Amino acid sequence: MLTPIHRRCLIIGLLLALGLSLGCSSSIPPAIRGEASGEPLTLVSVTQVQQNPERYGGKRIRWGGSILNLRNLPNSTEIEVLSRPLASDGEPRLGVDGKGRYIAQVQGFIDPAEYAQDRLLTVVGNLVAVETRDVGEYPYRYPVLAVTDRYLWPVNPINDGYYRYPGGYPWGYPWNYAGFGYGPWYGPGFGPWYRPWYGPW
Repeated sequence: MLTPIHRRCLIIGLLLALGLSLGCSSSIPPAIRGEASGEPLTLVSVTQVQQNPERYGGKRIRWGGSILNLRNLPNSTEIEVLSRPLASDGEPRLGVDGKGRYIAQVQGFIDPAEYAQDRLLTVVGNLVAVETRDVGEYPYRYPVLAVTDRYLWPVNPINDGYYRYPGGYPWGYPWNYAGFGYGPWYGPGFGPWYRPWYGPW
């Protein structure tokens, strides 16, 4: 039998779990939540579909990844995507190996300049086929999604791993450019090996 303290702890735990679940769901862009049709999303990987296409035919799926290629057809556009795992907000995760290729089939014209190579894309659609197409000389099995919803992720600033000092750099940033910094050392810097240092002395 639960004591009042245990009961309160249980209620608090359930509320926290519910809040976390709702927070993750609300962080997904509305365009790719897959709620419009009322049909549940099937959690399945590209590899699983390639191995057993009959099982997943017609299923509603959300996949994402990096754009590899785009082909404009008379009435539709085919986007070749390198699948990547999705983060909690639905954005494809960089820094991990690709998980297979698939074709996102979109009705109408898509501008290749906007949907450029390496842009991150998440789509929701129904599996309509698994087609064999050549990658080089290899016959590759592409799952094909008839896309109903899509989200092209904004381009993020380049993350080069360097910390930006708020007052500037006393040396040339990243290491071999002239620049000005502030602090006990100041003045132009030309790299870590040769630079005229000016200090408070």
